Order: sequence, then C-alpha cells, then structure tokens
Amino acid sequence: MSIQLQKPDYLIVYVSDMQRSTAFYRDILGLPLKFASPGWTEFNTGATTIAMHTVNETAQSPAQLKGMPPAGQAQLGFMVDDLQAAYESLKGRGVHFSLPPQKQTSGATLAVLHDPDGLGITLQQR
Repeated sequence: MSIQLQKPDYLIVYVSDMQRSTAFYRDILGLPLKFASPGWTEFNTGATTIAMHTVNETAQSPAQLKGMPPAGQAQLGFMVDDLQAAYESLKGRGVHFSLPPQKQTSGATLAVLHDPDGLGITLQQR
C-alpha cells in the first residue's frame, strides 16, 4: 500500500518558556499569532502552521516526559487520509513509532514515528 502524505500541516517547536518563545516568534520574527495557551501556541504562516509545545521538566512527571523531545528540538506533522492504514504500512516496513495511533483529548487522532536520526514525525487524521 502506498502512503499518501499530504503537505506538511505543522511544525512543532519544543520550548522551555512559552511566553519568551511566543514573544520572540511574534514580536521579533513578526509571525501572526493564531492561538496561544500555556502549553500550546500556534502561528499562522500560510499553508503550514508553526506550533510551540512547552517542555517543562520540573513541572512534569518522568512518565509525562517519556518520549518528549527536549526544548530546542522540532517535529514535523503531516495529515493523512487513513491513519491506521498508514501506521500498519509503515510499521510493516520497519518504521519505529514511539506513539501508535491514539485519539487525543483535542479530538485529533495521531501517531508519532521517527526518522533514522530520531526526528519525530507526527501523522494525524482529524
């Protein structure tokens, strides 16, 4: 089965201080703010969203940190039409997933795989 990745939908940048990073991307780089919260912020950059996710090692338990990249890292996100089929096909080709398809509290269903260097790539089906 052929996997059809659509255009990159978002890029997640893991940050240690959401207010500081939001100010940098908004005020210094001039990106238009789409949505802001203490743990997740998005900038509208046209076809691809730049999202920031807080990584605060002192406020999270080790279980919550498992699989979370450190601040200063990024992760790609692609939309797919059939997440389960994409997961099964890629898994069959030996692709490592740190998160199998799971429905999130936001309502989105996603899975996280890793490239040969460990870069996280999220596949999402809304």
